[in-house]
Amino acid sequence: MKRTVWLSAVVIVVVTALVALGARSLLVDDQPSEEPVAVDKHMPERPDCPAALDLPCLGGEVAGQAKDVTVVNVWAWWCQPCRAELPAVDEFARTHPEYSVVGVHADGNAANGAALLEDLGVGLPSYQDDSGAFAAVQGLPPVVPVTVVLRGGQQVAVFAREFTSAAELADAVAGVL
Repeated sequence: MKRTVWLSAVVIVVVTALVALGARSLLVDDQPSEEPVAVDKHMPERPDCPAALDLPCLGGEVAGQAKDVTVVNVWAWWCQPCRAELPAVDEFARTHPEYSVVGVHADGNAANGAALLEDLGVGLPSYQDDSGAFAAVQGLPPVVPVTVVLRGGQQVAVFAREFTSAAELADAVAGVL
């Protein structure tokens, strides 16, 4: 009985801490994806991705050079906070041409990821990460959305939270550069 109460208390503390940190979204592994679709099949045409990450581009090609600072937003098609945040990230990208701003779709179903961006009217170039390789290399927490700031390819900051506006994201990025 004492062990059950203790375990329950630990779970409550961990969940409360995650909510307090702003990581309101689902854990990355909470939602099984549908049958993965190859990036080049059944995919709407999407913007090309700068050569910033070693991943395939979601519906586009990897073309062009990345800038010194790259802001990477990791998201998934099934994530409600991601759905709310993606338009703000897209606006941030349009208003901050001095940075390479890209997304990383962290789910095996590339077609659903591209469809979500189309549905939201988001032109953000995004990479497809079927295996969680980017999160593993960067040592990211298992939540989405999460935003990573890279300078010269090296991690400068990780924000495991939802940004509600382009201005809020701009303040966070400026604060770490």
